[in-house]
Amino acid sequence: MTTQSDNPSMVRRSLLGVLPVAAALSACRPGARTPALPAPRTASQEASAREASAHGASAPVGARQPGVDRPAQPQTHAVVSVYELPQEAGSVRVAARLAEVLVELAGKPGGAAAAPAGDLTVTVGLGPRLLGPAGQGLPGGLQLPPFAREERTARAWGGDLLVQVCASDPDAVALADARLAGALAAEGASGRWAQEGFRPPGGGPVRNLLGFPDGIENPRTRPELDREVWLDGPGPFAGGTVAVVRRLRIDVSGFLAQPATRQEEAIGRRRADGAPLSGGAALDRLDLSAKTARGRYLVPAMAHARRANPNATGSGRMLRRGYSYRNGPEDQGLLFVSFQRRLRTFTATQRRLDDGDDLMRFVTATASGAFFVPRAFTPERPLGGDLLGEPG
Repeated sequence: MTTQSDNPSMVRRSLLGVLPVAAALSACRPGARTPALPAPRTASQEASAREASAHGASAPVGARQPGVDRPAQPQTHAVVSVYELPQEAGSVRVAARLAEVLVELAGKPGGAAAAPAGDLTVTVGLGPRLLGPAGQGLPGGLQLPPFAREERTARAWGGDLLVQVCASDPDAVALADARLAGALAAEGASGRWAQEGFRPPGGGPVRNLLGFPDGIENPRTRPELDREVWLDGPGPFAGGTVAVVRRLRIDVSGFLAQPATRQEEAIGRRRADGAPLSGGAALDRLDLSAKTARGRYLVPAMAHARRANPNATGSGRMLRRGYSYRNGPEDQGLLFVSFQRRLRTFTATQRRLDDGDDLMRFVTATASGAFFVPRAFTPERPLGGDLLGEPG
């Protein structure tokens, strides 16, 4: 089932089929225990959250948007959509309409679609054009430079609006996605590109389509998340974060054709359990200095885990919330989503991968964009607050 869409006339795609599962990762299910690291809420926000949690959905109000570090274990299904607004569109009006739909989805079982919402979350990001002059106050900005191994098309790069919809139930994702798309289309928005992604249920580290656990180097504790992911200012940027989304096509068959030992050397981890080649257990941090008795690094110089390691890039740690995707045997890979305080965390890492990485020769980016994810809205604080400018 092909789900990729880069057509200017695209306004929606369906998720009503159950997506194939090809990687192992845990999911947050309706009725599961409260996930770790909940965002703080005021008394009024708690009341809104209780109403939504009666149906299992995450309320769209609070200090920070859901779908970033909560649920702590990302849900099994997602769709990421990037939209463009026409020149004459009123961004404040579009944001207000989007906020109305988010309240509707969180406050009713399945929103307008009369289906259980489960652990549905919707995360909204604003592109540089939508932010307008206010975006100049964001430290580091949002402009992604070109990188190696990119297949660029006009509509698959950049964009005004990011909408990420996640849930453990693919029907809940499909129905919410369609509701949001309809509301945005009515305001004149057009879809630039969209991609469905999947992660199978189960506990433990992420396994991607290559069969290796992934996401082990993510920030894990509340202090780490506050330091690496969430902005504390300036002004209206407080409570927000910077999102990077990229669709990465991977030559899965080419990578898997290598001997298992060569695969492990390219990744820098053991295939069986994800443990670093430097030693230790699966969740242990990589030891970049570990060597053999003859002085050879245990984690090879061009291993992906070494090249992307924040201790090697000096750029900070990003929170990755990626999903596998499969549009067909020739178009499958990773729907990469990362959240960080500064865009430089991603760009410095990617430049280091471009300089040399044994995994990246199998990877091609086919879509990409950077967006600011503002703090969650309240009745007194509109979505995007005083950040929004008029496109132009």
